[in-house]
Amino acid sequence: MEKGMDVLHDFGIQSTHYLQVNYQDSQDWFILVSVIADLRNAFYVLFPIWFHLREAVGIKLLWVAVIGDWLNLVFKWMERWVVDGQTDGWMDTGQPLEVSQMETFHLYPSGHAMGTAGVYYVMVTSTLSIFRGRKRPTYRFRCLNILLWLGFWAVQLNVCLSRIYLAAHFPHQVVAGVLSGIAVAETFRHIQSIYNASLKKYFLITFFLFSFAIGFYLLLKGLGVDLLWTLEKARRWCERPEWVHIDTTPFASLLKNVGTLFGLGVALNSSMYRESCKGKLSKWFPFRLSCIVVSLILLHLFDSLKPPSQTELIFYTLSFCKSAAVPLASVSLIPYCLARVFDQPDKKSL
Repeated sequence: MEKGMDVLHDFGIQSTHYLQVNYQDSQDWFILVSVIADLRNAFYVLFPIWFHLREAVGIKLLWVAVIGDWLNLVFKWMERWVVDGQTDGWMDTGQPLEVSQMETFHLYPSGHAMGTAGVYYVMVTSTLSIFRGRKRPTYRFRCLNILLWLGFWAVQLNVCLSRIYLAAHFPHQVVAGVLSGIAVAETFRHIQSIYNASLKKYFLITFFLFSFAIGFYLLLKGLGVDLLWTLEKARRWCERPEWVHIDTTPFASLLKNVGTLFGLGVALNSSMYRESCKGKLSKWFPFRLSCIVVSLILLHLFDSLKPPSQTELIFYTLSFCKSAAVPLASVSLIPYCLARVFDQPDKKSL
């Protein structure tokens, strides 16, 4: 097994070196792709758009993003348990790393590749399902099918190359990430219970995800496996330790995911959601479009607010609350406020 992993990592180092040497002019492009592929964009941009265009697609997209990222965290911890740090992704050169933004947890599989594959797979399959309906495939539909899948794989290729170029992951990690993301998205194509889940079910699932991850962490810690070793290593080798972001640590990712899912459950089971998104304005396109525009603007401003990172407990607590507020605002609060605004002219006319 060690020889096989050595071959994979040697190939990974050579691939990174090849891309960095031969595509130096593409550095800005690869950085841009990596930023766009961040799962944050699924929560703050793609989710509000899809939710107010096709509610079921938005719900499925958020579930796939959350569960996929949670599984990615568990996969990384499992690999750490198996290999016990012998095949980490860091290249010990003996020199401080000059990287403008260092991730503190970048093992197997690639979170960027997994998240992007899952989210974009949902968007492609849902779009094709909407345009096809129950009719037989037409020539235009076949052309759309080809174009969307070509676009999907072009995005995945660019994301994978960007992660390799930035030395964040090796080729086998990004491939595993893409396949895992597709598997998660395909699984949720066959799960219908997420569209009418009660608040109790959301709470139980959120509690399970959180408690399982914490329990697994404590179990491995009891076995002598240090799952936070990358944080120490990043601070040691990074030329400027302040570049090591606490929001890329495992617990930050965990609390963001469970917070987002819990916030979605609260929002979908709230009276504000029922009065607005299920009310008389729900089918009116200007109302839906207004919800999208206002959500994107407010969530962008909300995303710029960074929790204080001096105290980890406070940071994690605020991260959970901030993540829960994203779907809560998009699904219930903003539509409710806009519905009240649009209702005012009708009330005045009476």
